[in-house]
Amino acid sequence: TDTGSQKDRVVTKEEWLQKWETGNIGFHKEQGHPLLQKHLDVLLNGRSGLRIFFPLCGKAVEMKCLADMGHNVVGVEVSEQALKEFFAEHSLSYCEEPVPEISGAKKLQSTSGNISLYCCSIYDLSSSIVGKFDAVWDRGALVAVNPRDRQHYVSLMITLMEKNSSYLLVTVSYDPNKHKGPPFYVPESEIKSLFG
Repeated sequence: TDTGSQKDRVVTKEEWLQKWETGNIGFHKEQGHPLLQKHLDVLLNGRSGLRIFFPLCGKAVEMKCLADMGHNVVGVEVSEQALKEFFAEHSLSYCEEPVPEISGAKKLQSTSGNISLYCCSIYDLSSSIVGKFDAVWDRGALVAVNPRDRQHYVSLMITLMEKNSSYLLVTVSYDPNKHKGPPFYVPESEIKSLFG
């Protein structure tokens, strides 16, 4: 698998926080992602009241849309600013509490209770903390994690999924020698080997 000069690239937590602080968030989609709208039936598979996971959620507007449809949404994001902007932009009240199992982590939960956003590293989560999910909307997570961390990331995702869960994944295709990422290039062959 040729991922060009990207395989050793590392984006630090500080760099991600800086992107949020400076508003350098071209990856955020104000209107929601068109591929979720197009393939929502695949993700939901006719089911209602699902637990849906948003890895590296940022302030994705789809979290509110899916919660409004009656689903329980759980997200994780290192930027507290992103999570607070999500609640503010949707005029949602929330409460904040520490996550005892994860040092320094916080959970921001809508007062309605159907949106829970964890502010921490995704690698600090486990099914014993967040439970398991019926669906995962991976809109920009696999392509954002450092290439050397992909196996760790996918292994975690698999432990968070219920047996019959749906996983909707968006990747980008381009010449990895011409762009250093993120988003990183993840070829289809690697997706197949990672997820099995």
